[in-house]
Amino acid sequence: MPLKNKKKKKIKSSKNKSSLTKLASITTNTLSNAYSKYKKNLEKKKIKEIKLKKLEEKNEILKEQKELKILKEKLQKENNKLNLKDKELKIKEESIKIENKRLIKKDEDLGQIDKELRVKEKELKIKGEEQNRKELDLRVREEEQKNKELKERRKKEKFLKEIREQEELKKEIENIKLKEWEEKFDQEQKLKLQEELIKEQKFKEREFTKKEIDNNQDSEVTTSALENFKIDKTSQN
Repeated sequence: MPLKNKKKKKIKSSKNKSSLTKLASITTNTLSNAYSKYKKNLEKKKIKEIKLKKLEEKNEILKEQKELKILKEKLQKENNKLNLKDKELKIKEESIKIENKRLIKKDEDLGQIDKELRVKEKELKIKGEEQNRKELDLRVREEEQKNKELKERRKKEKFLKEIREQEELKKEIENIKLKEWEEKFDQEQKLKLQEELIKEQKFKEREFTKKEIDNNQDSEVTTSALENFKIDKTSQN
């Protein structure tokens, strides 16, 4: 009975451990997935902000280009009207050229930013694939661990079963030996009792024989005395 209780406790303990292991694994996966999603959302947010900034800068360029066009038209009108201000107009045109160079440079910078964004997107894609591989590897390891634990549990159960069978066999042998000893003891007690009874019977028989001999001797003495008495009486007569 204590062995069965121990087995139940060990099985229960093993189940509890298995449950705790599963719970820890699920919690770890949940946290890992949540962190991964948070990281991806953060990267997406950054990309979105950069794209919005790029769009704003493009809009600003278009606005400036539109303003530049208007300015050119105004300058052209002024040139047609004011030939005397040709020198001032040239200066302004030079200024416009500088501004154009600045805008071109700015557009080139935006192109570089766009290129960097594409590189960043590629890096994020590689990181996502790497993360997927890690998750797959983790699932494989978890499955291997589960199989290992199952194998260990079966091995322990087999070992406990063998121990239980050996103990039961040992118990059965001890019971047989005890039963044989009890039977032998009972037999010896019966033999002793029989011997005592025989001894007692022989003693009684000896006592009885002794009494018979004593009685016979007494009878013979009485008979002899009577015969002598008869002889003496006859002689007197």
